[in-house]
Amino acid sequence: MKKADIPPSAVKGICISGLYGGSGIAFGAIEALRARLNPGLEIEGVLRTMFDVRNNLANAVSAELTNHFGDLVFRTIIPRNVRLAEAPSHGMPALAYDKQSKGAMAYLALAGELSRRQRKAARSAIA
Repeated sequence: MKKADIPPSAVKGICISGLYGGSGIAFGAIEALRARLNPGLEIEGVLRTMFDVRNNLANAVSAELTNHFGDLVFRTIIPRNVRLAEAPSHGMPALAYDKQSKGAMAYLALAGELSRRQRKAARSAIA
């Protein structure tokens, strides 16, 4: 029952404290799940969400995530986007609500990046 997890991180200063180490909220929860239910659970990557390039704090937190987690951080960044925020209130996924929005396009890019990572890992396992 090996599954992967992708903890999202809204790119805000307060969120960084929830990610660090086994005592961090996100990783602590994953460790608890691993210990109790699924020893094979792995972290697939760290996803930066609600990113606004104009915000200095967001840029600093993004850099800190990359420095701390390295290759676990996805290159794809999900931007802060009104259309993404509106979709759930209409009972729709972002891609169905507005597939041309920057947020929806970012999630499609994430799917491609995740697929490439998994193919690369599969090739490495075979070699």
